[in-house]
Amino acid sequence: MQSWNRSQWRAAGLQCLAGVLLGGLGGCVSAPAPHGAVQGEKFSAEEIWQSDSNRMVTLAMRDNLESLWMLADKLYQRNPREWKKSASSREAALVQLRKAVLERQPWPDLQGQRDIAALSLALQPQFGGDRVAGFVYAAADTVITAHGNKTRFTLVDGLDAQHVFNAARNLEVANWILNSRRNADGSSLLLSNHIDDSQRNLSFEREMGKIIGRLDLVASYATERYRRSVIGYGQGLVAGPFLQFLPVR
Repeated sequence: MQSWNRSQWRAAGLQCLAGVLLGGLGGCVSAPAPHGAVQGEKFSAEEIWQSDSNRMVTLAMRDNLESLWMLADKLYQRNPREWKKSASSREAALVQLRKAVLERQPWPDLQGQRDIAALSLALQPQFGGDRVAGFVYAAADTVITAHGNKTRFTLVDGLDAQHVFNAARNLEVANWILNSRRNADGSSLLLSNHIDDSQRNLSFEREMGKIIGRLDLVASYATERYRRSVIGYGQGLVAGPFLQFLPVR
């Protein structure tokens, strides 16, 4: 049997250690924690009448409304007294809220007010109705109104980028009011975020941030789209003569 010197033993040991470390890393890589997957909608005939930008805005609206339903559920869980003002259960309250928003029905507690006027009313300390429903309904109505009262978009639909941008700022203001304004007894209008020495729950803040971020992206995209259309037209005029095929025979 061949004897090894000290340097050979050291090299062999390093190789074994490297093998162990790589094996451990390989095990970590082969079993990642599940984080879900990108979900797309099923094809529909409506898509024939949608440009890429129409589709993007439609999906952003879908996700914003889903975020608002999630926020309503979170707020109801932390403020069960609110759903008891309008329904027999939390699930029933969520169903009727969603129906009212999607069918553009007025919400009784908001006294016929819509969008930002409804937001202002729902965030008043003296508001006596279901504040969760009032707040989420008004937020959803603000977003939909800013998109020309539509939730799905086709080639014939236009979009005012400034209105969408304004909707994002309105939700920022509403979020700040919700977290800072107090009832007459000093309590919060609604329990939303939670921070103390033992735990932090900022899921409400994160979800609201997603909505605001999507609105800002749609506003920027809408502005850029019209600007790029003009630039693209100009590029076509300038570059057109240089992009002609030349005769080969």
